[in-house]
This record gives sequence, C-alpha cells and structure tokens, in this order.
Amino acid sequence: MSDPRVTSAIGHWAARFVANGVVLTDFEEVTKSVATWDDWCRAWCERAAVHEELGQQALAQGRTMSAGEHLQRAGVYYHFAKFLFVHDMQQMAAAHGKAVACRTLALHHLAPPGERVEIPYEGKRLYGILRKPVGAKQPPVMIMACGLDSTKEETDAYEMPYLARGVATLVFDGPGQGEGEYDFAIRGDYEVAVKAVVDYIETRRDVDADRIGMWGVSLGGYYAPRATAHEPRIKACVALGGPYDFGVAWDGLPDLTREAFRVRAKKATLEEAKAHASTLTLKDCATKIRCPIYIMNGKLDRIVPWRDCEKLAREVQGSVELLMIEDGNHIANNRAYRWRSHSADWIAKQLKAG
Repeated sequence: MSDPRVTSAIGHWAARFVANGVVLTDFEEVTKSVATWDDWCRAWCERAAVHEELGQQALAQGRTMSAGEHLQRAGVYYHFAKFLFVHDMQQMAAAHGKAVACRTLALHHLAPPGERVEIPYEGKRLYGILRKPVGAKQPPVMIMACGLDSTKEETDAYEMPYLARGVATLVFDGPGQGEGEYDFAIRGDYEVAVKAVVDYIETRRDVDADRIGMWGVSLGGYYAPRATAHEPRIKACVALGGPYDFGVAWDGLPDLTREAFRVRAKKATLEEAKAHASTLTLKDCATKIRCPIYIMNGKLDRIVPWRDCEKLAREVQGSVELLMIEDGNHIANNRAYRWRSHSADWIAKQLKAG
C-alpha cells in the first residue's frame, strides 16, 4: 500500500511542482520511485544532483546562460526535497543547503540577474533575493512573502512575470521560512518582519522606495495582507490563496502541513501548534487595508477554504480585484495561466511600472 504521506504530497502539490520549474517527466519518474515518505528527500536530491552537475559542467565550459538555467532548476528540486520533510531535520537541512547554494550560484547567470541580500532583523539577519528589470534605473519593487513550505529558492517562476513588466522583486525568507526557520519561529504579526524589509529597501538607491508592493502565496497570502494592514509604505498588495484565520483552517489541513507548522512554529505538540495557528488571523486588521489589493484562489482548493478570499475582499477598505478560478486548485497552480500574467499586469499598473 502506498504511504499516505506520499499520496498526499502528490495529490495536493503536483501542479505546483510543474508550474514552478520541475520537468514533468522528472516529477513522474521521481514520485513513482518513492515508496515511503522516508524516501522522498533522498529521491529528489538524487534527481536534483543531475541538474546541478549539468550546471557545473556548463559553468566550466563558459556556457553561463545554460549554467544559470540548470542550477536554478536544481535549486527548485532540492527545495522540493526538503519542503515538508521535517521528520528528519538532518536530511532536510542538507537538502535545503544545496537548494540555497544552487540558486545563489545561478543568480548572476539568470536574465535578469539576481543579488543575494541580507536584511537586519532582531539582532540577526533575514536573507532574500533582489532582482531588477533589465535597463531599469529605479523601478518599483515588490516584496514577496513565501508560504509555510515555500522559500525564495522556489520563486523564479513567480518572479518572472513581474520582472518582465518593469517591477523589481525582493523575495525573502521570513521567520519560520527557509533560511529564517532555524533562528526564528513562525509569527502571526508578520508585519514586524516586513517592516525590516521595507526599512532595508529605503537604504537602496537602485529601487524606488515610494513604489513598494507586497505579494504573498499560500500562507504568504495571509502574511501579505496582514503586513499591508500595518505598513503604510506598501502601495498595493497581491494575496494568493491565503487563509483568513489559520486556526479556523487548521483541522482541514493535510497532516504534512500541520506537522511542518508545528516544527517551524517551534511548538512541542500539535495542540500547542493549533493554538499558535490562531494568532495568524486577519480579524481586526483586514479593515485597515486601504491600498488596492488583488486577491486570488481556486475554488477547488483542498488546503485553504476558498471563501476566505471572499471574506477578505468584503472587509478591506481599498479597491479590490477578486479572481476566483472555478476549476483551480490551491493557488490555482493547475491554471497558472489564468492569473500569473493578469496579476503582473495589475501590479505594474498600480505601481506605475515601465
């Protein structure tokens, strides 16, 4: 019998893997080879190593564009090796380190290139990636917040439509996310972390700190509006598939998601984790959002209640673009063509890009 955790991972996230850079044949072959969840991280790391080696060969031969493509893909594969693999932290951390290393090495060879940045936060650092549109001298910039199990190593496919329309992207690992998951626990008041990012943007002279957008996916679709409600320097917000109240959504979450939240919230039990999940809520702050906001999810979402998007749209005070995709799954990654270009057009207009 198949391991239910493997079945769950494939059933909930297959479209996301492919939409965000995993070759379909690789996805089919790797997942077919995984008999138990214990095999997941190893199998994905082995396939990631194939792409990493192609990237290293291309670098050695001076084929830098190909190197960037191969290494970027390797980083995504290593990321998906670790994304929910919290029951073996040693394996998870090793795969994560490879994901970070591959994307960091790829950055200078991507089009447009990227820069690894360090953001002062609570006496330590949060780490991010800044990419700017080719030829733009001081473009608007969009802060990108990942979800519970996504990191800045997964986001190239999310970044590109915005970069193509003249908007710089600054994706970062916040508390409980990616490189931030070791030093910092998940926090409901994510605006504290975003304030640090906005403060950092104001130190830069190569982006326009007066035209800042905020974007978030999945749990980041909660983080983004939450931060926007408290940070007046944000001029527009994109919220994709986020919960209105994570505590209310808790019982409907996949087991893998609940356990990952427990670990990244640094709680000893699932009961403690559920109580902490209740601090991730837009209650009493959604009404404070007065800038334009774009809200999207699929109506077939089995992870986050899709009606949470409608609830957020009703409560915000600014103008709303609400897109609910009838045949879309979580984040409508199975119908990414329905919203990725559209949301990029919308944010470019709001931030006066180009």
